[in-house]
Amino acid sequence: MTATLPPSINFTTPTTKQPIDRRRFLKVSAATLGMAALPGSLAFASNAPTKVGLQLYTLRDMMAVSVPATLKLVAAVGYKELEFAGYFEHKPSEIRKLLQGEGLTAPSAHISLETFDNGVNGVIDHALEVGHKFVVLPYLSEEQRGKDIDTYKRLAERLNIIGTACSKAGLTLAYHNHAFEFEMRNGQLPFDVLLNETDANLLAMEMDLYWMVKAQQDPLVYFKQYPGRFKLWHVKDMDKAGNFADVGTGTIDFKVIFAQSKLAGVEHFFVERDKTDNKLQTIQQGYKALAALRAG
Repeated sequence: MTATLPPSINFTTPTTKQPIDRRRFLKVSAATLGMAALPGSLAFASNAPTKVGLQLYTLRDMMAVSVPATLKLVAAVGYKELEFAGYFEHKPSEIRKLLQGEGLTAPSAHISLETFDNGVNGVIDHALEVGHKFVVLPYLSEEQRGKDIDTYKRLAERLNIIGTACSKAGLTLAYHNHAFEFEMRNGQLPFDVLLNETDANLLAMEMDLYWMVKAQQDPLVYFKQYPGRFKLWHVKDMDKAGNFADVGTGTIDFKVIFAQSKLAGVEHFFVERDKTDNKLQTIQQGYKALAALRAG
């Protein structure tokens, strides 16, 4: 099983890249690492009671410049767990070594549907080599969504097959939601079809809290209806205009949601913000807010 995964397999949604100057990025990273050694600085790791995770899609432009420098940066902030959104031309063995060097783990990675279809065994081999426990389908293109509910019924069948292969290898397949899964089709919600027509032992769900609220859905309703199914969460906030916000600065009542963590069955929490003008501020604030939520 020697299938090679392309470096961009794990991107969640199409986006226009905002190039980051390599010299400027490395300079900022060095300054950040120096600050991390100072009392009361950006690193909160020593005070964190539980592991706090980051979805690296938040820093995809930085990852494109330097994976090692980016991992040093997130470790300096205090993160212990990561969810990958691309390996950026690094081999799985190299990624694993970099993680170990920074005291990090990567329980999860986003893998496109095309990559699964091109060879699930290759996905499994690479995931195990890095040390992932979950492989997540992050996004469906408009073409992949089709026009009617039958598209999602067929997808559920495919996910059961992929999930079976993953389960046999000791991995768990998961599905990450956006808002389009809550657009009614033929009298049914696609999200409900995916939950109802897949085996709970073969497909977990990665709930994106921002997109749930954006779709006017109540996470607590789903926790009660499908207890234990939501193994992964994306902790992402919303401002008053409905746009992305740093965690803890927006309008989503995370305390109410986190109070039902046990019912949901969540095992890993990842800070994420799809678009941000200040990446360092975003990951610092996200770490601080998520650490506080998990401690509470």
